[in-house]
Amino acid sequence: VGTALIDTGSRMDELIFQEFKGTGNMELVLDRKLADRRVWPAIDISQSGTRREELLLDPDTLHAVTMLRRTLTSMHHVDAMEQLTKQLGRFKTNAEFIKLISGVKVLD
Repeated sequence: VGTALIDTGSRMDELIFQEFKGTGNMELVLDRKLADRRVWPAIDISQSGTRREELLLDPDTLHAVTMLRRTLTSMHHVDAMEQLTKQLGRFKTNAEFIKLISGVKVLD
């Protein structure tokens, strides 16, 4: 597990980050604008993700997650996170949520 603060203005910090970025298998990018608006979790959905998702998820779940990401990244980032957390709050498990979005467009 590693963390990096890259908004320092330092070219060296950016170079070190880029070097480590190639070795990671998952990136979680936080969004300061979301945090400033008190939208939690303050995750930048479009820049966060896992490499080789296809090895971690079954084909149906992978398809549902891909469609969900496409929907969310087409929205304004604040609206996307607010909608996602609202929708996730309706379900007891992620599996229930994925099952629903596999066949039905959940986010309008």
